[in-house]
Amino acid sequence: FDYGLNQAAGGALIGSGDWVFLWQGGWAGTWFDGGNLAYSGAAGAFFLYMVAFMDTTATIPTGSMAERWKFKSFVIWGLFCGAIYYPLFGAWTWGGGWLAKLGNSLNWGNGYVDFAGSGVVHAAGGVAALAGAIVLGPRIGKFTKDGKPRALPGHHIPMALLGTFILLFGWFGFNAASTFASSDPQIGVVALNTALAGAFGGFMAMLWIWKRTGKPDPAMMANGLLAGLVIITAPCAFVDPWVAALLGLFAGVVVIEAVFFIERKMKIDDPVGAIAVHGVCGTLGVIAVGLLANGKYGVDAGGAGIGWNGTTTSLTDGVADGVTGLFYGGNGAGQLMAQLAGVVVLWTLILGVAFAFFKIQNALTKGGIRSDEAEEIAGLDMAEMGVFAYPEFSGTHEGLVSSDA
Repeated sequence: FDYGLNQAAGGALIGSGDWVFLWQGGWAGTWFDGGNLAYSGAAGAFFLYMVAFMDTTATIPTGSMAERWKFKSFVIWGLFCGAIYYPLFGAWTWGGGWLAKLGNSLNWGNGYVDFAGSGVVHAAGGVAALAGAIVLGPRIGKFTKDGKPRALPGHHIPMALLGTFILLFGWFGFNAASTFASSDPQIGVVALNTALAGAFGGFMAMLWIWKRTGKPDPAMMANGLLAGLVIITAPCAFVDPWVAALLGLFAGVVVIEAVFFIERKMKIDDPVGAIAVHGVCGTLGVIAVGLLANGKYGVDAGGAGIGWNGTTTSLTDGVADGVTGLFYGGNGAGQLMAQLAGVVVLWTLILGVAFAFFKIQNALTKGGIRSDEAEEIAGLDMAEMGVFAYPEFSGTHEGLVSSDA
């Protein structure tokens, strides 16, 4: 559904319906026509690639809703995210919808530009994480009676760090492959910018949390690395390497302050910092394009006068040299305005869709989407999956010692 509703949007709300289930030709009159089940290897590869983007958005809320969200409710959210939620904003941007066309319609630069998904993927997932955390409420014991947060210990920090580095490895495919051509020389710039932003984000987070708490918290270092990767995902093809490093440093500070603000001021329980990492830093990555894009990439090299998002450069001033942010000239604040339009949509309409979904799902689900209190206290392994993650430490595992011993 996501692939079909995210493609060839035109003026439609969530795409034309072409390629749903890889079925070429849209909804009407083609569903049972075997002749339209036509796709090439390239289309299949693109389908698989884009599924990973949607899946990322769908799983981001699992961080903010961890330890208290029923698994069945998560599965239903995943289906809704793939069929409706993700394609909604995706069609307006990557699908060629109205946000992508702001360059031609309002003379706002090249329209909304998001190279690999700081907004389309991460901020969209981040606002959903915020909505879900609000609907669920905090974990039992997270806040004292006077509202002060308690530190609840993590499950397995070494495993979390391993997962972070696996994400780092995958991010090179996430960002660099968004050139859609291994022959594109910009792929090297994208990869370098990705590495720099992530490295500087992790390094700065280590220094900042050390200054804040007196200890170089490894979990915050991991979040800093991820924050750097998230913030560079939108502008990675459009900025110089030194800018990528600065964005990483900035993200390393912002993510820590955002985690503290969300927890201490907003009283929202986000166990892994998903809202700060993806929602806040993803938003900043979108804005970074409007400020820091250098104009070196994003225009038709063949001289056809077509810019990013199909923007006609003869109609739109300041885009002939590629995607250009406010600090590099461009058409004044045009590109920044397009980026801010996307941000406003994300934090109003898209957030509203996520919040409405979780509220409705909570009302329609027997017992709500939150786990029972006793199950939450005991841990959800047995209640949700029927097995313990570590049976040898559960105190109830049978068979560890022979009955004949």
